[in-house]
Amino acid sequence: MTVEIVGKLTDDYKQILNKECIDFIEELNLRFNDKRNELLKNRKIIQKKIDNGWMPVFLDETKKIREDNWQISPIPKDLLDRRVEITGPPKKKMIINALNSGANTFMADFEDSLSPTWDNLINGQIYLKNANNKKIDFTDKKTNKEYKLNKDTAVIIVRPRGWHLEEKNFLQYSKATSASLFDFALYFYHNHKTLINKNSAPYYYIPKLENHLEARLWEEVLNFTEKKFNLNKGTIKVTVLIETILAAFEMDEILFELKDHIVGLNCGR
Repeated sequence: MTVEIVGKLTDDYKQILNKECIDFIEELNLRFNDKRNELLKNRKIIQKKIDNGWMPVFLDETKKIREDNWQISPIPKDLLDRRVEITGPPKKKMIINALNSGANTFMADFEDSLSPTWDNLINGQIYLKNANNKKIDFTDKKTNKEYKLNKDTAVIIVRPRGWHLEEKNFLQYSKATSASLFDFALYFYHNHKTLINKNSAPYYYIPKLENHLEARLWEEVLNFTEKKFNLNKGTIKVTVLIETILAAFEMDEILFELKDHIVGLNCGR
């Protein structure tokens, strides 16, 4: 058996982790996890250089990208206005309140603001699927207050975990798999049809990138996914968080690598 799920599987969990979705996660890891591990080895090499006094610089080999005239693909209508953006973990009450808040977008965060327990991760995916289908509600047991979605809600953008993290509950050949690919695949698989039918699409926040080669790997994942599911190139859109000093020296290159899918960069706090 190639895949082993260590985490518990309730009836609800089995619905979100159905065979087709598991196969998709497995295929992504077979194609891209070795590349991810090579990029993580490169991080260690760069860290040793920094420890020895090296300072980051703009890359000579990508100077042409920084100086050429090019632009990213058009931005979808529902991502054009992001003046008010709210963020928080994909907990049921949080999702409803965030989507009803009046903000333009809601970043459902599987990374920094969510403890990555198996229950949190899988329930978060279930709640987001229900939210996209307008089938999510919540009753506060203390106050008996009921929470339901308004007709008009914020646009959901999902932040998967970074390249450096692994999903220990989803094993492939007895080894932990990429947490990034796990989060990405679950949300995409269960929501892309619903979102596209609403003239939207799966949108993601990509965290913790350190260079354009790591962005290139995401581009490969996005291209493969769109081709596999017969979607037009550029359907999936991403925003990249710039939250490492190394990435700050390669912002043009990151935009260039993801130019068919990126809508912009966000300066992490």
